[in-house]
Amino acid sequence: MNSTPASSGIPDAADRNKTEIREFLVSQRGRISPDQAGISPIGGRRRVPGLRREEVANLAGVSVDYYTRIERGNLSGASEEVLDAIAGALRLDPSERDHLHDLAVTANNGKARRRQPQSGTRVRPELQYLLDAVTAAPAHITNRAMDMVAANALGWAMHPDLDERTGTPPNFSRYVFLDPRAHNFFADWERAADTNVAMLRREAGRNPYDKRLTDLVGELSVRSQEFRDRWAAHNVRKHYAGLKSFVHPVVGPLELTYQSIELDQDPGFALTVYPAVPGSASEEALRLLASWAASEHSNRIDSHR
Repeated sequence: MNSTPASSGIPDAADRNKTEIREFLVSQRGRISPDQAGISPIGGRRRVPGLRREEVANLAGVSVDYYTRIERGNLSGASEEVLDAIAGALRLDPSERDHLHDLAVTANNGKARRRQPQSGTRVRPELQYLLDAVTAAPAHITNRAMDMVAANALGWAMHPDLDERTGTPPNFSRYVFLDPRAHNFFADWERAADTNVAMLRREAGRNPYDKRLTDLVGELSVRSQEFRDRWAAHNVRKHYAGLKSFVHPVVGPLELTYQSIELDQDPGFALTVYPAVPGSASEEALRLLASWAASEHSNRIDSHR
């Protein structure tokens, strides 16, 4: 007889969903004081900071019993209006609000979510053609589990430390938390680590049945205290555009803008491009990096002849 997740002691996706709902709402409630919420405190002395359940319920316009049920992990049947009211009461930002809605979708439609495709590790040839057409900036494609599944020449050259030690295909999260070289590569490692976990947390909320993703979270939770601490904070983030700073081991400092796009025709994949500001020192550094990459490629070919 095959053992079930429950009998093996490993929580299934439905249990993880309830736990995530409970811990997410409790963590968000604990971050807001009555003063910040613009209300008079209910009750006497507080043992912990943050709002009480009845205060959140009053702000959201729902009964205390109903909010208590929700905070215990039961979002079944919760309407979008109720979710938005709770998000408003807790002052969730757009990423956090979307995360709450994603958790509700899973709670209400678990069987349909279970049929979603797992994180892929291969891309269509046409996507590689697209990457190769980008010659002046690093570009890569990642899946939900932060595997770099494809890249252009500059994309691979930009991440020379992403090797077999980070998995096959190479994985950004393992690199950030398990490879000491990452601390030198990111100009602000703490920020990079925070962002990585916040992105993983968002994906886990959207795709709790993705085994590659859940296995990665489990591995990092066991192997990295820094990951565990950040995972427990329940921060979520979208990661579509901005500015990043790196210290490349060959060409030195790089300050690059980035744009990330989810590929609708290829669910679970995202394309990210890192252009430099025209005329900047980073643009010149990327040209040097391209020359170095071409030289390294030529040397590898010669060594195999």
